[in-house]
Amino acid sequence: MTTQPLEWTPPSTAKTYVIQPLRLEQIDRYLTSRQPFLPKGAIVQADAYEQACHNFLKTLLGDKTSLSSEECKTAQAILSNPMELTLAAWMLAGGIQPDLFNLREQQYKLMADEYQTIQKHDFPLKKFSEAVYQRWLTDEKSLPANDFHNELLCMEDEKYRMVVRRQWQDAKGEVQKEWFFRHDKIAEFFIVQTFLGESKEAKKRLKQHINDSRFRGVYFLLATLLPLDAAQQLREDLIQNAADTNDHTVSDNFVRLLRSR
Repeated sequence: MTTQPLEWTPPSTAKTYVIQPLRLEQIDRYLTSRQPFLPKGAIVQADAYEQACHNFLKTLLGDKTSLSSEECKTAQAILSNPMELTLAAWMLAGGIQPDLFNLREQQYKLMADEYQTIQKHDFPLKKFSEAVYQRWLTDEKSLPANDFHNELLCMEDEKYRMVVRRQWQDAKGEVQKEWFFRHDKIAEFFIVQTFLGESKEAKKRLKQHINDSRFRGVYFLLATLLPLDAAQQLREDLIQNAADTNDHTVSDNFVRLLRSR
């Protein structure tokens, strides 16, 4: 059982448990255990898949890693998340080297490339992202299937698994369908696109949602995606806001992520 980070002073008599990141051998064991659940037509399978997992972790977290101690710590935390590990496993099975610090973008680009091949035009990232943002504002988690049916079908593909479909029969016996993001992290990748750029609306949103818990993950992405000057300015805004509200859940993580750049 886990929870999102939050500012809370526990009672003096409370016993606190701190969840530790997985050890390297545990990460390796989880990756190799995903093999029965990977696409049947995966390029890398059986012993070759297991070796790919070993090599990936050895290169990333082994004795001769090129990462700094701070980056290794962050990488280990990312690889302690079953969702990220499962995505990394899918990429390794597909013969793709996971980019651990940009997994969502890497997943999107692979999907968008196939979409372009099938539909003969680019994935409408800007339009789709704005639609997701507007729905997030009203806590509507289902996706606009009428406007983006082909896009959702591609995102639902077994190779990408960015969305899931739910079906049921209504009172008339007619089949109804809804699509949802598989995880909020995927939604945040699209939402953050509406915070980037030089438009007045994008700049307004940077400050507009600082105290909105629904956008916490979006701000963590902004720490790595914004141009450095803009990210440093946002850091100052977050620090000042934390001083006023005494809530450091976003500002502290943002500072650590920005520092790693």
